[in-house]
Amino acid sequence: MTIATTRNDVIVNCLPLNDDERQSFVEAANGTEQVFVGDPGERNAMSWSIRVPDELRERATVIIGNVPASQMAHYPNLKWLQTWSAGVDAYLAPGILDPSVVVTNASGAYGQSVSEHLFAMMWALMKNLPQYRDHQQRSEWHDAGAVVSPADATVLVIGTGDIGSHFATMCRGVGAHTIGVRRNPNKEADGIDSMHGFDELDDLLPRADVVALIVPSTPDTHHLLDGHRLALLKAGAIVLNAGRGDAIDPDALLVNLDRLRGAGLDVTEPEPLPSDSPLWSHPRCLITPHVAGGNHLSATVDRIIAIARDNIANYTTGSSLHNMVRR
Repeated sequence: MTIATTRNDVIVNCLPLNDDERQSFVEAANGTEQVFVGDPGERNAMSWSIRVPDELRERATVIIGNVPASQMAHYPNLKWLQTWSAGVDAYLAPGILDPSVVVTNASGAYGQSVSEHLFAMMWALMKNLPQYRDHQQRSEWHDAGAVVSPADATVLVIGTGDIGSHFATMCRGVGAHTIGVRRNPNKEADGIDSMHGFDELDDLLPRADVVALIVPSTPDTHHLLDGHRLALLKAGAIVLNAGRGDAIDPDALLVNLDRLRGAGLDVTEPEPLPSDSPLWSHPRCLITPHVAGGNHLSATVDRIIAIARDNIANYTTGSSLHNMVRR
């Protein structure tokens, strides 16, 4: 899809770009007015702030960056929002954006980072590393017991977009058999040996040694793994979640954890996870505070910038935008 440009267009660029990167965006804009409001000093920060001067809010027709969804009403002339995140749930909620506003995201930037995090969690749980870390904290020299291997394991990947495909490719590279689940099972994905629809999920779960969820937060994915489906998992299975926390019912997970090998959670419900949640102290649960993506890997930042720059060039030359989420 293309968006018509006009002489009144103003691109508000919130990315924390260095001088060379800003120049590349100037060239990509092909003469369209572009105002840079990002702080270059945040280039290597784990998260980026947004500071758009009041006088720019009414003029902005394009925003590059994750302006808080609660502030979107302050941008009455907005035509296009390019986020630096892959997830855009907050912007698609009713009443946040005018239906005419096009939304594109940074899908494709996070595949390496999040899939490597999932892969590390899987290996750690397979090799009892969380238990050994606990032993180390207590200065205990104990054998934590048998371990398992991804070789010949069946890995069920629920959500086979950029991240899921990356993760599946890594798993297959160490000898696992990969099964994918997506809305359109006729669409293939790299790293997936066989693809299936969500209607087959109950039949697939008992076969899985590892279940990895990388799905957005939607009514259809809320508590996708509920008590019924968690009970379908074989004893010793591993559950991983790096999509949205509400894809797993946390109470049902707690009930089932003692018979699973473990759960690796980078996202939780709610988030942050309350300090009194029993999941924190459960020996079979490995929790990280939603850090699999973000800016933790420098390659991710480079890809975010490249995606936005390419879309600016497409916008100002009348070409189709990439990563369209809402048109």
